[in-house]
Amino acid sequence: MKKQAYLLFPLLTTLLVLLFVGGVVCGPVSIPLQSVADILLGDESLSPAWRNIVFQNRIPQTVTALLAGASLSVGGLLLQTLFRNPLAGPSILGISDGANLGVAAVMLYFGGSLSEIDLPVSGYLAVVLAAFAGALCVLGLILFFSVKVRNNVMLLIIGIMIGYLASSFISLLNYYASTDKVHAFVMWGLGSFSSVSLRQLPYFSICSLAGLFLAILLIKPLNALLLGEMYAANLGIRVKRVRLQILLCTGLLTASTTAFCGPISFIGLAVPHIARLLLGSSNHKMLLPVTLLAGACMALLCNFLMVLPGTLNMLPLNAVTPVLGAPVIMYVIFNRKNIRYFD
Repeated sequence: MKKQAYLLFPLLTTLLVLLFVGGVVCGPVSIPLQSVADILLGDESLSPAWRNIVFQNRIPQTVTALLAGASLSVGGLLLQTLFRNPLAGPSILGISDGANLGVAAVMLYFGGSLSEIDLPVSGYLAVVLAAFAGALCVLGLILFFSVKVRNNVMLLIIGIMIGYLASSFISLLNYYASTDKVHAFVMWGLGSFSSVSLRQLPYFSICSLAGLFLAILLIKPLNALLLGEMYAANLGIRVKRVRLQILLCTGLLTASTTAFCGPISFIGLAVPHIARLLLGSSNHKMLLPVTLLAGACMALLCNFLMVLPGTLNMLPLNAVTPVLGAPVIMYVIFNRKNIRYFD
């Protein structure tokens, strides 16, 4: 396993760099590789439009993809370990649905939009804040029930029910909203890494990096939970506190990504399985960093595949992620007995 890990880290890091460079170089607008390199080196003699595309669009979009993929993948790993369920993902507790409900309230009821106008009930700022508020409300409910309910399976079911309730409210808002508002909300729901501008990128980066740092601090208790809660308690792990910490960390990672990028499917569910298959172990000391790198690579690959060659259009993000994620989940379902989840 150690030999695999030592090989995986440089391989994944190299793949990450290549995909990152590919995301900056490739796009709907064709810019020569040498010109992109010159722009990055500070050459101001090139086309201002090209410089604007590289600095204002491609670099923020690529960094956003990297952070979003890492955040969702690590969030999925935390939930799968906490609930000892290989099919748990970031949306399983209803956190993503809570963020969707907050955005739906702003876009469908208050008339908000994805513009850059920072008004109290409209504009991009209102959409992001609404997504955070919705996700935090659901997370608060989950934390409340986590204190009352000690059974992780019951907590999982409660999260699913909260998600259904949020989806029901979204359906009601859609029913009474005008056609243009419903269209705007549907477009947001398709997910996008390009919705984070260079000005907004620092805020998204801080939220994502804070969540990933907290996840790294949880490696030891996560390994203890692999052996069961009773065994973890005998090792001195405060199971209730660790469960709250995992939920808070997952909530931060999921809420920030959904708020800035929209709901993104399959990455958080599929990537932890890819990392386990590559590593052949569930030891989080190696598994969590591999999951982080693999998630970033997966998101960058999706970002790369969204570009339609020869056109100025891009595919919706959630039209690409299932193509990569669904086969992984199908493989996991049919080969559960041969995959080491909780060793």
